Amino acid sequence: MVLESIISPLTAERSPWRLFFIGALYSTIAVFLALWVFNQYASLVMVFLTVLACTPLMYNTIRMEEEKDLKIEKETTLLKEHAKALTFFMALFGGVTVAFAILYVALPSEISSLVFSVQQETIAHINGRATSLASAEFHTFSSILLNNVKVMVFCVLFAFIYGLGAIFILVWNASVIATAMGEFFRVKLAAISASLGYMGAAGYFTAGIHSIIRYAPHGVLEILSYFVAGLAGGIISVAVINHDFGTHKFEKIIFDSANLLMIAFFILFIAALVETFITPLFF
Repeated sequence: MVLESIISPLTAERSPWRLFFIGALYSTIAVFLALWVFNQYASLVMVFLTVLACTPLMYNTIRMEEEKDLKIEKETTLLKEHAKALTFFMALFGGVTVAFAILYVALPSEISSLVFSVQQETIAHINGRATSLASAEFHTFSSILLNNVKVMVFCVLFAFIYGLGAIFILVWNASVIATAMGEFFRVKLAAISASLGYMGAAGYFTAGIHSIIRYAPHGVLEILSYFVAGLAGGIISVAVINHDFGTHKFEKIIFDSANLLMIAFFILFIAALVETFITPLFF
């Protein structure tokens, strides 16, 4: 009861920037504990331990958002209140992703390959599929959108069935994105070193900026949509647990959740456009 008690939902809403550092702390501790205790299964255990640390904050936040659904009548006001929670969720996710990416780069290659082994396999599978679809941009766009919608549906189902199941999918995606960013950083750094013949601070800075620009524009939008969808599923789950099912209050909760899901899909649509037509212009 130490890590999960660092911050409350109300404090997080007032100071969302703190969640970035808390997310980084959670994931860093998870990596070293996973390496220490479950060495061979570190790539999955570190995700589980990060989720474990995030669970109390996520649960209390979703309960608080469900209470807002019951108290606030105006939908626009309600969406603004949800935006406060989504802001610190994104900060938390950002901290987790950045910490995983830094550890991927900073750890010795044999250790990082062990810690992020499953994530590397996932990326290889995604890249192989993307290469086979590269001949048609529209086909690529539809494939990316369909895959992202599938992940969004999983977020809703996991949040509804398990209450906090969506956080597992989100932390898993954070670890995959971090691995991709870390690998891209290494490749870019090697290319800069080969062209200049040496490596200075400017080289590290350039490689880091390229890694961020390569994955952040569409990645941030995708994760935001997953958080929105997970929040919608979590609110419905809490409402069912509180026995609001079948009441007028539940109808209001369903309406609010439906709005959240439409917003999530719209964000995913924009993210797929960015990934298909904008990011390739630079890489």
